Amino acid sequence: MRKFSCLTPYDHYDMGWVNSYRQGFNFQCPHGEVLVAIRSYFSEQEGSDRLWSFECQSTPEGLGEPSDCWWDDINRAGMEWTSTCTRNGLVAGVQSKYFESVLDREWQFYCCYYKRRCPYSCMKTTDVPEHYREEGELVVPNYGYFIRGAQTTFSGVLRDRQWKYILCRMTDFDCDFENL
Repeated sequence: MRKFSCLTPYDHYDMGWVNSYRQGFNFQCPHGEVLVAIRSYFSEQEGSDRLWSFECQSTPEGLGEPSDCWWDDINRAGMEWTSTCTRNGLVAGVQSKYFESVLDREWQFYCCYYKRRCPYSCMKTTDVPEHYREEGELVVPNYGYFIRGAQTTFSGVLRDRQWKYILCRMTDFDCDFENL
């Protein structure tokens, strides 16, 4: 996986962004991979919007192949939102649409289900970015942790979001219950 240094105001243009300002996007990891890094760059001049970049990585062999993938629930622009993949899924993609009227985006996660594996040892990250309008970066800190969802707050004054990502480990065995 590539390592990224801290961004300066001059080098954010060549980061492999999946969107242009005020444009929607649909990003999906290749089959059998999940999101492991999320980066964003804020611009007040460009509609108080962010450029977004994502990285994927193959899941460990013991997890197997995803048996089903789907687009999970969607949020409304300008609203707070908490979303954890249903059916114990892992986040393998993101889609978003920009709304000029609110200067915000709606969000939806692409989730994949791995047999009947269950999440455990879940935690929420600190705010990403740490402060509104800053560059944001999440890199999953430990191998064996996966992004299951996020909780996000929206500032109507600053027209920006902060994210707390929900990270979990997954059992090495099949389990027959839904664990949220």
